[in-house]
Amino acid sequence: MKSPSLALHKILEVQIQHLGTTLRAGTVAYYRVCARNFLAYLYLNFPQLRQLSQLRRDPHLVGWFRHLCQQQLSNRTRTAYLILLRRLLHDLAANGYRLSPDLIRPDDFPPPDHYLPRPLALDEDQRLQQQLCQTDTLEAYALRLTRATGIRIGECIDLPLDCLRRVGSQQTALHVPLGKLHSERWVPLDEETQRVLARLLDLRALATSSRLPESRGLLLPRRGRRQALYNHLHQSLAVAARSAGCTGHVTPHRLRHTFATEMVRLGVSLPALMQLLGHNDIRMTLRYVEVAQVDLQREFHRARQNTAALHAIPKLPLPATNIPQQLDLPALRQAITATHHLFHLLQPQLEDKPRRKLRQLSERLLRIGHELDHLAPN
Repeated sequence: MKSPSLALHKILEVQIQHLGTTLRAGTVAYYRVCARNFLAYLYLNFPQLRQLSQLRRDPHLVGWFRHLCQQQLSNRTRTAYLILLRRLLHDLAANGYRLSPDLIRPDDFPPPDHYLPRPLALDEDQRLQQQLCQTDTLEAYALRLTRATGIRIGECIDLPLDCLRRVGSQQTALHVPLGKLHSERWVPLDEETQRVLARLLDLRALATSSRLPESRGLLLPRRGRRQALYNHLHQSLAVAARSAGCTGHVTPHRLRHTFATEMVRLGVSLPALMQLLGHNDIRMTLRYVEVAQVDLQREFHRARQNTAALHAIPKLPLPATNIPQQLDLPALRQAITATHHLFHLLQPQLEDKPRRKLRQLSERLLRIGHELDHLAPN
């Protein structure tokens, strides 16, 4: 076990380096950002604190929670910071460092933000796709592939050259390798998307002569670091969106939202959409599904119509709704008989208690009908 006299930042850094053996570089960097934020707060407000055993929930952790609120960070970022620091403290305690229990509790986490998805409007989506079709560049075809398959922009950047796979005699799919959620998947391709991918391969062959070896084995050629290509695709989409007259800030992830919404409107089930998007939990899929107001209204009225059809009452030869000029006992007796028949048809559609009430009313009608028979002249 390491000596507790080591500076806190060294202890945390050693633990973060250990996490780097199993986590991605971006995740490890996020751990360092969280640790720096926490240590900067401690050094500024509690300079005398030197050992982990001196760390207390109040005032050290509670004060840091308030500090995060004062920084006006989003609830999502604050939640991530608490999760990361909790993981570090838990691992340090497991390695033998003396730490107070329950430094970070479940009720310390802010409520999760619920953001509505932001798919493109139907007309804007059509204009943007037309604009991309008019541009014969690698970036335009990469964005078209992203829109047609719903893959993440990071997954598109990391697609291998052999991403097109045959899954049947006449069926093809896009093989998306291990990505954000450490899972791979197959996304079906239609004929138009296959042509997009074929043209992308042609343009790639013309561009890689000056961009190898960074692009070796990858579908999208890159010059330099991966982040540079990521930023370039963002900029290319922003330019195309402005040319297409799209409102608001259009990002590659909005293309993914638009794909998910289109699939739902076309009747794709949520489990199937979950597989297409590469989610591990159906609750993740629900965040990407946008039901527009026009769809909501249509579904509501369709449900109401279905309900009316389930409880449709057959038409019977009832007397005219207008009161006849001369109302006699036979006409009244006929109306009671027809109403009794309606009660009999409606009973199987009701629950037990309403059915018993309806049966009682039906019996009363029968008694009224018998009384009317006694009033009829012989």
